[in-house]
Amino acid sequence: MMQGKERQPWRTLEELSGSAAHEEQLHREFAELASEWPDGPSRRNFLKLMGASAALAGASAGIGGCGQQPDEQIVPYVLPPEQVVAGKPLLFATAMPMAGYGKGVLVESNMGRPTKVEGNPDHPATLGASDVFMQASILDLWDPQRAQTIRQAGQISTWGAFLGALNTELAAKAKNNGAGLRILTGAVTSPTLLDQLQRLLGKFPQAKWHHYEPINSDNLRLGAKLAFGRVVQTIYHFDKAKIICALDSDFLTDNPGAVRYAREFAGGRRVRSPIDKEGKPSGIDATKLEMNRLYVAESTPSITGAMADHRVRMAARQIETTAREVFRRLTNQSPADSSWHHKVVSDLRAAVGASIVIAGPSQPPIVHALAHAMNEILGNVGKTVTHHEPIEAHDQESTASLRQLVADMNGGAVDTLLILGQNPIYSTPFDLNFTGAISKVRLRIQQSLYYDQTSAYCHWHIPESHYLESWSDVRAYDGTASIIQPLISPLYQSKSAHQVLGALLGDTDVAPLPIVKEYWRKRIGGESFEQLWHLALRTGVIPNTASPVVQVTVNRPAVAMPNPFATTAPAGQEIIFRADPSLFDGRFANNGWLQELPKPLTKLTWDNAALIGPSLAKELNVSNGDVVSLESRGGAVKAPVWIMPGHPDGSVTVYLGHGQKTGFDAYKIRSADSPWFANVRIMRTGETYQLACTQPHQMIETPSTRELIRTSTIGQFKDEISHPQTQHAGHEGQKRFSLSLFPDWDYSKGHQWAMTIDNNTCIGCNACVIACQAENNIPIVGKEEVLMSREMHWLRIDTYYHGESHADPDTYFEPVPCMHCESAPCEVVCPVAATTHSAEGLNEMTYNRCIGTKYCSNNCPYKVRRFNFFQYTKPEDPTYLLRANPEVTVRERGVMEKCTYCVQRLNRTRVEVKKLEVQFSESTTDGEKQAARQLMDRAMQNLQTACQQACPTQAIIFGDLNWPKSPVAQLQKQPHDYSLLEELNTKPRTRYLKRFTNAGGAV
Repeated sequence: MMQGKERQPWRTLEELSGSAAHEEQLHREFAELASEWPDGPSRRNFLKLMGASAALAGASAGIGGCGQQPDEQIVPYVLPPEQVVAGKPLLFATAMPMAGYGKGVLVESNMGRPTKVEGNPDHPATLGASDVFMQASILDLWDPQRAQTIRQAGQISTWGAFLGALNTELAAKAKNNGAGLRILTGAVTSPTLLDQLQRLLGKFPQAKWHHYEPINSDNLRLGAKLAFGRVVQTIYHFDKAKIICALDSDFLTDNPGAVRYAREFAGGRRVRSPIDKEGKPSGIDATKLEMNRLYVAESTPSITGAMADHRVRMAARQIETTAREVFRRLTNQSPADSSWHHKVVSDLRAAVGASIVIAGPSQPPIVHALAHAMNEILGNVGKTVTHHEPIEAHDQESTASLRQLVADMNGGAVDTLLILGQNPIYSTPFDLNFTGAISKVRLRIQQSLYYDQTSAYCHWHIPESHYLESWSDVRAYDGTASIIQPLISPLYQSKSAHQVLGALLGDTDVAPLPIVKEYWRKRIGGESFEQLWHLALRTGVIPNTASPVVQVTVNRPAVAMPNPFATTAPAGQEIIFRADPSLFDGRFANNGWLQELPKPLTKLTWDNAALIGPSLAKELNVSNGDVVSLESRGGAVKAPVWIMPGHPDGSVTVYLGHGQKTGFDAYKIRSADSPWFANVRIMRTGETYQLACTQPHQMIETPSTRELIRTSTIGQFKDEISHPQTQHAGHEGQKRFSLSLFPDWDYSKGHQWAMTIDNNTCIGCNACVIACQAENNIPIVGKEEVLMSREMHWLRIDTYYHGESHADPDTYFEPVPCMHCESAPCEVVCPVAATTHSAEGLNEMTYNRCIGTKYCSNNCPYKVRRFNFFQYTKPEDPTYLLRANPEVTVRERGVMEKCTYCVQRLNRTRVEVKKLEVQFSESTTDGEKQAARQLMDRAMQNLQTACQQACPTQAIIFGDLNWPKSPVAQLQKQPHDYSLLEELNTKPRTRYLKRFTNAGGAV
């Protein structure tokens, strides 16, 4: 527990509320089972909302007859291609574009079907890890509700008909140099697409290209201009930082380099004690244990704020004042006090050249300029902070470009508008009235993945190819370019942006591959091009394409001046707009995996809510689910309330991206002048709305003195390991509860699988939850079923609050999969032996033996088992069978499911290791034996569960306790190792490492 505070009980979000409904929930194993369906929306309506996941729930009509057939001659599959082995997946390197930036991925293909996305270890933006959007993108590929055919005025048409109409229009444009032609895209970093746009503007000099992203980098660009007089791309190196100050920056999620940043940040939080030969803390070099320190000032509770050692909450409009105060204290000596400002300034000064000040994209340009100035003063530039040539290929800011386009449309200067990959009628600011402006354009063409709100206003709609269906290229957050190579032919009559622009350039029959390849042939050139091309395809990275470093200097007088971008000073209550943690800007609204994914901190699914603090809730006399009216100068929306500990008083946060399938549309009150925070009037309506929150569903009811998650300070830990005679509390508990009626298992031969979860590096990002769902064919169930505690996720992330103040507690995350107990309570109560103990330590499930008594779930103290109340997945559904992992059983109705440590991956590795063991036994020389042993070690090292592989912070470690070099064997000897509910003597194989805080003085 934390020092310096009176012992406080650990609470979840629901416990903090203290509601009567929560008390009732604690004493019901399965909520609301009296009726099969609750009153209200019908199952038919639920299935309408499912989108892509209707396939998973058995509602899809399939895609038979919709896929494009090859024109080439086909032959029987008598001799397979050299690389294709039945039952053995292949991995292909590509990149996933999102908001213009690329993330390197490895995509698993089973007999030609893409089924799983992982991070590419060779890509600088991912380093082998991933996030929720990467993991869930595979579901968008197989979504039967994607746009499938070309439409003219809403009616099915053909590509040839579109080209005919386009050629007529282009002939007219050729006579006036393209006057009246406008192109609207998102952020563009694709070198090939940029080349096409530039050639098109060269062909039609009077045409204009505009761009807009709802979640954009405008403030970053304007802040760089204010500080340096030009736009730069700033890259942070968190692995070199000892002190980090985040000014309303959720850098662990809200940055194109967030996956890498999370990995680097976690590297500075990884606490490991020296272990002697007997497996005990040695006490050697304890003083060298270091941990970075994170200061956060934020307006909306975030996972970055939850990881902070010193967090302060404030309204978004107050961040600028805080930034100016920190800047003033850095440049002038100030008397010591107990303020947050003094603590951060003292630590920053003590870590010259080893600190970072970073501002969030929602903060105005002056805050970013101040952050640049502070990094320069602290000597961080060139060390923890580097400035590079900009990655986005446009000169104008996103909102300014959109504003100009709308003005031209209203002024009658636009007669032809081409929209590539955007849905501006839904996502643009209300005060620009894009709907009214586009109605004045004579010819409107849109290309998008779905037939959306904008599609209904366009004369032509072209289905957009998924990134796994078409060739392209994209740059990462640091400028590194990757080739996007497809794994499958387009499932529908879709086209890529390269093909649409190619049609405007007169290349009507050119496929995407020649377009992309020809660009890079001109760029790279030389006789070695083919070799370099294939190398780029194999590794997923084009060498030497990172953006070059630039030398810039801060204009100190300009930064010290009053904010040149300031508008009328806000007063009263404040509304804060944020990208949704699951749906981003709304582009993933049709993805059922992401809709049902519990959002970090709130644990809400299928909806968004108005997040407010406890004090504002008391002032408004509202509780969770009460509906309020949010009124701005442009209109009003109704939203249910969710009380969020740690939220600043007088502010309300809303997530963008909803309102298409579920929730309310916050874009309706978002203005171009104040896109991130503005004045708002909040009024209670008297209405209520049911929100689906998973936090209390698998609640572990415990006494207030029981520590479900263990915490300490890094200082306490150093003291403990400096005195080896001190007993390790976790291991002491093992000895205390070692007696058992069950005989011990003999693992002297074979494998002994185990897992360790490092709570000190887990950031609660949910990447592991989605990865588990994609790997193990876990169905989604819909909001109605979630409301009855029937979600099917095999892995959950519990959020705990601790502290003296309910309004501003400390926040902790703890992932909870199956514990795979040695003395498993579930195994002894199953009447049909469906759940059994394996010879390798796994708690196994035999699905076709399970009869659904649910005794095992009742007897599980960790609440990690899930029951199929309905046939959420119909195996005969062709769409689902195309997406499903063929190595994992598709479960039927009425069986219990749970984490299996990805036993299918274990079996695959076991086969490889057995082959190598035979090779080792047959080796005749020491050199051959050593080579075989190294191959076996490598095979074991490469074995990862899905959650482990996806984790950006490497918080999940899995391995074989019988393997001498296993990291998990070493970690379970650490003095801060513990098991959950170890007093029950279940002897879990899934164990944890303590969460530490580094709240000490200046370094």
